[in-house]
Amino acid sequence: MYKIMLADDEGIVIDSLKFIIEKEFGNECTIEFAKTGRSVIELAEKFRPDIAIMDIQMPGINGIEAMKEIRQSNHNVVFIVMSAYDKFDYAKEAIKLGVLEYITKPMERNKIVTALKNAMSIVDKERTRRSNDLMIKEKLETVVPIIESGLIYNILLQEHFTEDIDNYKTILGIEQQYAYMIAVVCGDAQEGNHMTNAVGSSVKMQKHYQEVRECLKEYFHCIVGTVMANKLAVLVPYEKEHMDYEERIELIEKARELVRRIREKTQISFRLGIGKPCELDDMAESYNQALNALIMTTGSVAHADDLPIGCDYEEDYPIHLEKKLFEEVEKGELNHAVATARTFFDWMVDNYPDSTMEIRTKILEFALWAEHIAYEKGGMTYQFTSRQDYLPSIMTMTDFDQMRNWFVDKIMTACQNVLSKRAERSGSIIETAKEYIRSNYSRDISLDDVSKAVNISPYYFSKIFKEDTGENFIEYLTGIRMNKAKELLDTTEYSIKEICSMVGYSDPNYFSRSFKKNVGVTPTEFKEGVRDET
Repeated sequence: MYKIMLADDEGIVIDSLKFIIEKEFGNECTIEFAKTGRSVIELAEKFRPDIAIMDIQMPGINGIEAMKEIRQSNHNVVFIVMSAYDKFDYAKEAIKLGVLEYITKPMERNKIVTALKNAMSIVDKERTRRSNDLMIKEKLETVVPIIESGLIYNILLQEHFTEDIDNYKTILGIEQQYAYMIAVVCGDAQEGNHMTNAVGSSVKMQKHYQEVRECLKEYFHCIVGTVMANKLAVLVPYEKEHMDYEERIELIEKARELVRRIREKTQISFRLGIGKPCELDDMAESYNQALNALIMTTGSVAHADDLPIGCDYEEDYPIHLEKKLFEEVEKGELNHAVATARTFFDWMVDNYPDSTMEIRTKILEFALWAEHIAYEKGGMTYQFTSRQDYLPSIMTMTDFDQMRNWFVDKIMTACQNVLSKRAERSGSIIETAKEYIRSNYSRDISLDDVSKAVNISPYYFSKIFKEDTGENFIEYLTGIRMNKAKELLDTTEYSIKEICSMVGYSDPNYFSRSFKKNVGVTPTEFKEGVRDET
């Protein structure tokens, strides 16, 4: 159905147009008309036409001015202009307004019909575009919460790589380098610093999740996670690494208002903890700060900067280098960790050239912590006396080059231990798995059987087995069985049926097909000396 508005001060013109439209398009159109510029504008606001056939010369406001007014409130209306004057100025103004056709009077039926068909085609395309946009928007309304929850989940559990975070930022349109976390905690009531009936209220919050999410989005440009117990983790992108006092006060007031708003809408009590701004990789720290802020106060809203939470550093201390160094040790990124260790040491020497004892203490602290990471992440065995020479060695050093070399050497060793233990464990697992397969290939063994034998999950075993051998489990098992079958066919008088059973197959036909596929000839042909030359 197309809504068509006719605008002309001559009744005979309107009647003629109505007759042509009804004759040509029947019930496809709803037609309304007006005879003055002012009434046309008022009708357009009420009728919201798809197509408007406008006369230029009308009493009062002329057609050009009327179109300008209508276009302001109806951007998609298609104009067809009629005029008894074939004037260039009118045509030029009409083009500016996006008029589809400029028809001079007296009108020709064919021109009117053709112009209307073209206009209807434009209306159809616009409707299709709007429908597709709405469909995409509807899908996004479903998909975006899932993506947002994925980002929150990955950040809080720290199960992410840098490229994962970059992908989430791109998809969700996050341009800021920093962010802070809000911990939304609900309960039936607040008692001291905790909320009562956490389990029951978490069920209630799940029911009201959409309302809570909408309220959060209304107050903050934020990323909202899913309900976890009676908590909701919210990430708010932020421009700076530190929040000014005035901004913090404004944020707290906004959060207090939000708590009241959500309570009114859901009849659930809420508290909000707010963490400090950090880089996205450190959002887990900001979230913990938000939770700790709630533990340390009884207010409905608590900000980490208002409370003695975490560690503050002196101005210009390179905390980013410290974090970077230990992240690189944990990942076993040897070259990067060595470069960062040298940079940090140079910072100490440049800024505190007379603080020899403090530099000794710092490199010992960092070396011990890097080893702690290596013990935890590398699966090393801790030995109580393994560091007995550390302190005496450091205390005898008076030269910064000696200290730097000792420090870098310890960081390097920690990284190497992380890498070697990881590789050693992986290699040990693969060798044990290969031995199990070689000892049990004649049985009906599965990936689950081998995974259980090496005590790791089938998924992880399958991954590292393929990385080490270049083959998946089935390919490796089949290769062993085929080699054994060829050996038995070459050196024994066992029947093919017996060999089939001896190498782990219960169906001789399946064994023959598999042998043909992998060896190139059938078992019978192989036994008779036929070999695949390819």
